[in-house]
Amino acid sequence: MAKKEYIIEVNHVSKQFEDGKYALNDVSLMVQKGEFVTILGPSGCGKTTLLRCIAGFQVATEGDILLKGEDITQTPPHQRPVNTVFQKYALFPHLNVFDNVAFGLKLKKLDRDTILKRVKQALKTVGMSDYEFRDVDSLSGGQQQRVAIARAIVNQPEVLLLDEPLAALDLKMRKDMQLELKEMHKKLGITFIYVTHDQEEALTLSDRVVVMNEGRIQQIGTPTDIYNEPVNCFVADFIGESNILNGTMIRDKRVEFCDQEFDCVDKGFGENTPVDVVIRPEDIYIWAVESGKWKVESGKLKEESEETASLSEEDVDPEDRVPKGKFTKWYGTVESSIFKGVHYEMVVKTENGYEFMVQDYHEFAPGTEVGMLVKPEDIQVMHKERLWNAFEGEMLEGGKVRFLDEDWDVSDNQAEKFSAGDKVEVRVAFERVTLLDHEDDGVLSGDVHFILYKGDHYHLTVRTDDGDDIYVDTNDVWDDGDRVGIQIAPSSIRLVKAE
Repeated sequence: MAKKEYIIEVNHVSKQFEDGKYALNDVSLMVQKGEFVTILGPSGCGKTTLLRCIAGFQVATEGDILLKGEDITQTPPHQRPVNTVFQKYALFPHLNVFDNVAFGLKLKKLDRDTILKRVKQALKTVGMSDYEFRDVDSLSGGQQQRVAIARAIVNQPEVLLLDEPLAALDLKMRKDMQLELKEMHKKLGITFIYVTHDQEEALTLSDRVVVMNEGRIQQIGTPTDIYNEPVNCFVADFIGESNILNGTMIRDKRVEFCDQEFDCVDKGFGENTPVDVVIRPEDIYIWAVESGKWKVESGKLKEESEETASLSEEDVDPEDRVPKGKFTKWYGTVESSIFKGVHYEMVVKTENGYEFMVQDYHEFAPGTEVGMLVKPEDIQVMHKERLWNAFEGEMLEGGKVRFLDEDWDVSDNQAEKFSAGDKVEVRVAFERVTLLDHEDDGVLSGDVHFILYKGDHYHLTVRTDDGDDIYVDTNDVWDDGDRVGIQIAPSSIRLVKAE
């Protein structure tokens, strides 16, 4: 097997700003020569900071960056064999298309014939051969984007960095340019590192996708791996649509969720282990059920007939769209249905109160009683990132414990296990944290930072004013960014000896 040739190596890079906050926190990434790698994540996740560190516009606080094995961490941008295409194309308005593309070559003082040949070739690659002497202000957004790419590739960089270059384009032009970028990458054979917050764009363009959040890499993999095998709830929620639920791994290849047991293909989680379960909406098979009889015709309700009236659930195998075999079925009622152009997106509420998003080519109107099933290979089981809130604490006099820079009362049966000064781990169940409408009513205050719907409740991340994260399970509806007060009752605090 040939040894992989890495052109870019990012080794344990962190970037800390003057206010003490980290834009990057121990990030490591290896990029092979000729790869198309996309760095994907929400606003503020650190993806542009990582790109700027590779480009040299920002310097890493810790760690190092290698290009073809040479340390370039402190190398100025103009001495790195990389070029960057920005979201705002930064074309020179006083220069025409040719002179914009030729600008870098002229700085290198190349001869006129070489400049002419390379500019023409670059413009041909991006499909702008007939626009050499056009004023850049007269070009459309897509044409300006092509000129910006031509200006970058004319310098024959070993790595091309693209910072959300399609963000300013309308939807149709953006999709057209995605295909053109993919073709350019094939033609040029150079390494592309692309930054975007658009999941579909990342899945369309990339050889590998790097998913980031909060300055850390969450997962690296092929588009198929990222979509079908997310490693945690953030990735599952951020990439496409997902049904994410609490579950219990009963044993290998058997998982419980939605108060039922299902066959799956995952193993190695142990027995009776809490897990998270992900099911994509398009992987749920759905059919209409009426008066206890199945009436199925490629997903559409059949008219009542002698043939269907006599069939029971066990007798009917709903045609080609529903897989044959013994699968766990569950039932519910369609609450809403929205046409999405290619499919219908429906919310189904089960008999025991769980909500599922289902995508299907056939519409099931609100109020329709439906059955659902999912194949074992379409159930994705993930390790839980945490089982409860855990904080470092210290016991105080008077039955109190200090954590999150506040003094909290604890119940007598917890306090009596420890003495003042003991270091403890403070555990609080997600559902035992109370959020209040008025921030001043809580011991702490903070902002709702991340919302994850888990079928029958919301799992929230609340970031305190000091930057600590508290995780909350609630049935109340909050919006991202809401200011809240935070209260924890003494009976909800559990203490264990700190390791």
